[in-house]
Amino acid sequence: MKFRDLFEKWHLDSLKLNIKFLEAEFKPGDKDKDAAWALYIELLTRVTTQTLSDDEGNEECALDSIYSIFPTTRAILKEYGRECIQFTKVAVVVLNQIVRPFTAKWHKIKLNGLLAEKSAEFRMDLKELQPKLLYYTKMLSEIAEVEDFSGLVNPMVD
Repeated sequence: MKFRDLFEKWHLDSLKLNIKFLEAEFKPGDKDKDAAWALYIELLTRVTTQTLSDDEGNEECALDSIYSIFPTTRAILKEYGRECIQFTKVAVVVLNQIVRPFTAKWHKIKLNGLLAEKSAEFRMDLKELQPKLLYYTKMLSEIAEVEDFSGLVNPMVD
C-alpha cells in the first residue's frame, strides 16, 4: 500500500502532501504498530472522537484535550524512536495540517479571554474537526492491526 492509498481510504486525502511522499510505500513495522496503538487509545478516549453535546463539557477543557495530542504524540515518537518512521510520517502530517490550525486559532482566542464568548463558534469548529480525527483514529487502528472500537458507543461513526 502507498501512503496515498492510506490517506484516501481514511478520507484524509485533502491534505497537502509531497507527491514523492504519497507514492512511497507504507510498510509499518512492529514499532509503528505499537506507536499507532498508543495514540489510538489516547484519541479514542478524548473529546477528539467523542461527541460533546452543547449542554455538556467545557470549551477550555476540550481545547486543552485537543492540544494535549501534541505532547502525547511527541512522547510516543520519542519512546518508539527511529524504528517507527512510518507512523511518524503520518502523525506529523496530521498534527501539522489538521490539529495545529484548530489549536492555533483557539489558543489565541483563549489567551485573549474570549473563549467563553465564542463558545458556539468553538463547538462548530470542534464538530468539523472531530470527523477528521475520528478517521485518523480509525487509520491508527488499522496501522496497529487491532479491532476498531470507535463504533461501540460513538454516534459520529458511520
